[in-house]
Amino acid sequence: MSRTDQFSRSVTVALSDIQLQTALDRGTTRGVNGRIAAMGETTDADALRHQARLAREHALNHLPDLLEQLERNVIANGGHVLWARDAAELNQVILDLCQQHGVQRVTKGKSMVTEESELNHALEARGIEVTESDLGEYIIQLAGETPSHIVFPMLHKTKEATAQLLHDKLGMPMTDRPEDMTRFVRGVMRRKYLEADMGISGVNFAIAETGTIATVENEGNNRLSTSAPRVHVAVMGVEKVIATWEDYAILVQLLARSATGQRLSVYNNLMSGPRRPDEPDGPEVFYLIIMDNGRSRILGSEYAESLACIRCGACLNACPVYQNIGGHAYGWVYPGPIGSIISPLLLGPTNAPKLPYASSLCGACQAACPVEISIPDMLLKLRRDLVQAGDATFAWRAGMRLWRQAMLSPALYRSGGWLAGLATQMLANADGKIESLPPPLKAWTDSRDFPAFAKQPFRERLKQRRRSKEEPGVGA
Repeated sequence: MSRTDQFSRSVTVALSDIQLQTALDRGTTRGVNGRIAAMGETTDADALRHQARLAREHALNHLPDLLEQLERNVIANGGHVLWARDAAELNQVILDLCQQHGVQRVTKGKSMVTEESELNHALEARGIEVTESDLGEYIIQLAGETPSHIVFPMLHKTKEATAQLLHDKLGMPMTDRPEDMTRFVRGVMRRKYLEADMGISGVNFAIAETGTIATVENEGNNRLSTSAPRVHVAVMGVEKVIATWEDYAILVQLLARSATGQRLSVYNNLMSGPRRPDEPDGPEVFYLIIMDNGRSRILGSEYAESLACIRCGACLNACPVYQNIGGHAYGWVYPGPIGSIISPLLLGPTNAPKLPYASSLCGACQAACPVEISIPDMLLKLRRDLVQAGDATFAWRAGMRLWRQAMLSPALYRSGGWLAGLATQMLANADGKIESLPPPLKAWTDSRDFPAFAKQPFRERLKQRRRSKEEPGVGA
């Protein structure tokens, strides 16, 4: 369920959570450094990013045609294509497939789309056992939590907390070695794959020219989830389609470098329908479900470029806001800078009014984005939309009118600067900083210092400098 309306309260809780702060510091630092190192290995990182941008732009500009081409080729490969208008319809389509094929157990690879629809809850409500097969997703499923990162779903957990959880839930002997924890979970999961009637996966890229579904992973869990069960269901948003294999070759290497700092992910799975008669393994039947859930509405707006996102999570790692509050504070499936755009667009701006403001607009997100999405620009536009929708309070609107008048009047600007300098110098401590401002400005100093205005404005210093240069003999 969306909890975007609780953003301010969630931020306060996150900032005081020492375990969360430790996990965020470890995880985001590793993510940022890994991406920089991996991108630095390329001969021309900027040219590669620009090629990726063009590939995604082409796909979005030709989306209806590419989706129809994808459908034709998937069917030609022996698969089935189903469509879902929204999250509720997606869940119903999958529940119908479960009933049709007598499914009792499901293993599920990583899929953000099914997080949107809360598919796990829908399956469990019908008595179907569903197990997340991604290690991070499995651990937070055990914890009864939701992912906090697009790529690293358990980024909010330390290895110490994870060990305690596995000990309490599965009886794992206590250890602080991640490889020991992974080995233990692998033993638990092996039976799940063999017993599953259906495997559900996400889709990183859908290649229209051949009807091929591509998934990217590092554990092999997705390959087992899509090949061991007799039924494979792949779920994607309409924006995941790309035109050609050449586009895939560009995007897949940028995804790995941006997401995990690898030159290429360990497993790059390419699937074109069900098992053929001469193939020893694979599903007996394959379904591709393509969901809209508001994406067509975004495509027709000035925010269409947000659909170019390849879900690498690089903008999350680079964002100073995410680095301090983590993903759960954002309140829905997509956290971080890109989530602050996608969530309001999918849920409606007034249902997530705080998220567009959850950014310093420093531009680190855009600098890290492998497809050059203009994230800060869209955040500003969403703020504009919220104001136009009446989200701003009377006090805020009045303050903005006064500020506008002051900016338009040189006399008011000079007077305001003089008064601000006088007042802040009186309130400042010996270091020139103000520890507490009076309300309503107190909200700023509750969490940070406020530097006092300079005793002498810059324009006065500039005038003095110009006068001194005009005096005879100066600078000779």
